[in-house]
Amino acid sequence: MYIRFFVVLLVTVLFSCQSSDPTCSLDEERLEGRVDLDIQRLEQSFFGVETKEEMLALLEKYPEVTSKALGLETYPSVDSLASELIRLHQDSSMQELNAAVAKEFANLSDVKVELEQAFAYLKSYYPDFKEPKVYTYVSGFGFDLIVEEDLIVIGLDYFLPSDHAFQPDLPRYLASRYERKYLVPMVVLAISSRYNAIDPKENTLLAEMIYYGKAYHFVKSILPCTSDQYLIGYTPEQIQACWDNEDIIWTHFIENELLFETNPFEIRKYIGEAPATDAISADAPGRIGRWIGWNIVEEYSIQQNLPLPEVMREADAKKLFKDSGYRPREGNK
Repeated sequence: MYIRFFVVLLVTVLFSCQSSDPTCSLDEERLEGRVDLDIQRLEQSFFGVETKEEMLALLEKYPEVTSKALGLETYPSVDSLASELIRLHQDSSMQELNAAVAKEFANLSDVKVELEQAFAYLKSYYPDFKEPKVYTYVSGFGFDLIVEEDLIVIGLDYFLPSDHAFQPDLPRYLASRYERKYLVPMVVLAISSRYNAIDPKENTLLAEMIYYGKAYHFVKSILPCTSDQYLIGYTPEQIQACWDNEDIIWTHFIENELLFETNPFEIRKYIGEAPATDAISADAPGRIGRWIGWNIVEEYSIQQNLPLPEVMREADAKKLFKDSGYRPREGNK
């Protein structure tokens, strides 16, 4: 099953350790499986099409993209999809958007290098991991990311700078996290779901917190030198405020007996997308339960001295929490 990231933004990564050391260097042993990745710029081909026959040839050349990104199943036939794509790509606004993307993303070498390093790290932890094909596209804000086991399609228009004239139709607190430096962490977070074991019978707030905590622990393990600002979607000021008030945040969860809450509306207050966690404070950033969850998982990994795959295999949220011995930690502020 592929993962699309729209307003839900499952890729909102939260903070669970201090900012990366600027002198951080990647582990050369984990980079041994690095391959030369070929990112295919589909928007360049699709926007250059002039006839239906040319479009049909492209759709046939990239069948997985045609099916999984372009929504072939929603059209009566591949011919009707080809006609619609020609109409869309000849639209003046779409051509202007494509030109803006072409200018902003004329060079993708930084994304290429980050993905190559991430895939090498993934192979070092999971030897059976096989790097997917990677494509870019301009969909007119139709999709941002599609991540499957065998392919990744990046909607580059979503990742234009936050001050660009073209912007997705999202609230500001969400749209601000759609920038170039968030792209690879989003991809890695999507991949984490393959390895994140869960107990489907657990439907508590704690289980949700631990699920996200494990996901973000995964991203940090695969991208150890990526600045936490681009992992979490919090500003540096929000990060510091969370650490400064970690004991207050944790006390709120304990005093209100929230960890084993099963009401989905209550759970959403602490896990769901929002500009703030108003149940704690109008100044507390949204998704604060995920942030606490990551802290718990980090502590579990440290206390139990476990490698990434073993952390990800632990499906019992209550056991993980108990074995973490988590308490707010003064030394991490």
